[in-house]
Amino acid sequence: MTEIDQLKQQLQKQEKLASLGMLSAGIAHEIQNPLNFVINFSKMSERLLGDLTAIVDDNAALLPEADREDLCDIVDSLKENMKQIAENGERAVSIIQSILLISRGKENERIASDVCRIVKEYVRLSYHAMRANHQGFNVTLHETYQEGLPPVMVIPQDLSRAVLNVMNNACYAVWLKSQTAPAGYTPKISISVALSTNDHLVISIADNGEGMSDEVKQRLFENFFTTKPIGEGTGLGMSITRDIIENKHGGKVTFTSTLGEGTTITFIIPVLRPSA
Repeated sequence: MTEIDQLKQQLQKQEKLASLGMLSAGIAHEIQNPLNFVINFSKMSERLLGDLTAIVDDNAALLPEADREDLCDIVDSLKENMKQIAENGERAVSIIQSILLISRGKENERIASDVCRIVKEYVRLSYHAMRANHQGFNVTLHETYQEGLPPVMVIPQDLSRAVLNVMNNACYAVWLKSQTAPAGYTPKISISVALSTNDHLVISIADNGEGMSDEVKQRLFENFFTTKPIGEGTGLGMSITRDIIENKHGGKVTFTSTLGEGTTITFIIPVLRPSA
């Protein structure tokens, strides 16, 4: 009966998460429209500033030198502001598109994808979600992305979910350790994406958190097994992650962990490149 009750609780959590996923997709869709207006009007304002600069230059001789310098400084500042608005607006749109991709992506469809961008985006999402849920949480991120990595055929909505699951666990592990660690402990997570010499995509996420006991190592991929308190974990994250990497991408999930020192999770995925 205890196992049945636990299963019921887990299913209820999954139903709640599914509802939250639908809500998130709806919110993301609604936010994207005003964001597009922000980006478009910032670009339009930048062009108008260019026109204003041209007018000032044409009439420079009519302006006192001090006023001319002030105008130039103001215009330069406004241009930089517009640039920042556009860049951050486009970043927000990119995040929203990633969220929508999870809910809309066709099941098991491989798409030529920028894996570095996917990993980077979901590392950020996990980090900021942890900060939102645990006041005062902070971690040093060391990110290494291979430059010029060509598009790789992956199921983007599934790969992003796998990255998110592992990154969430890494954030939780360093946060938990920080609660009892001696002064001077600095939470760190290292993320790397690269191609191996035998043409495999290698994604690695390493933390200096609590690490795993022998029992946790043995049960890591077991359905409904979690070390988190009730309400904070479903016990499905690593099971789903292994299914995504091994069954859907033909790859392998490996891990090393030392209790009290940290854990490294690695995805090794054979590369399928988009056909010419």
